[in-house]
Amino acid sequence: MLSKVIKRTPLQRRARRVRGKVVGTPARPRLCVVRTLKHIYCQIIDDLSGATLAAASTLSPEVQQAGKSTWGKAAAQAVGKLIAEKAKAKGIAKVAFDRSGRKYHGRVKALADAAREGGLHL
Repeated sequence: MLSKVIKRTPLQRRARRVRGKVVGTPARPRLCVVRTLKHIYCQIIDDLSGATLAAASTLSPEVQQAGKSTWGKAAAQAVGKLIAEKAKAKGIAKVAFDRSGRKYHGRVKALADAAREGGLHL
């Protein structure tokens, strides 16, 4: 029987490399960002307990009520501000930034900058 050769894309390789280095702890949980063509999602995760502490996305009612597009930098900034507010409400000040293999520019950078402006230390 022939075994399948699994070919990983550059995105998968970067994601695996980043995930190996970034671990969320109770003192400094992981801020995981997932970007698709239409939306951007982020979660604050404690990897040791396996719990999601806070989450925000362009599908959140707070972001959609603003009436902005769901895929541009403005939407990413709105999600970054929202996740910072939710983190502050839970008492989280420091997070480890996990970009999920995406390059740090564009919408991912806009989200990170907005989270910093909202009071999170990345």
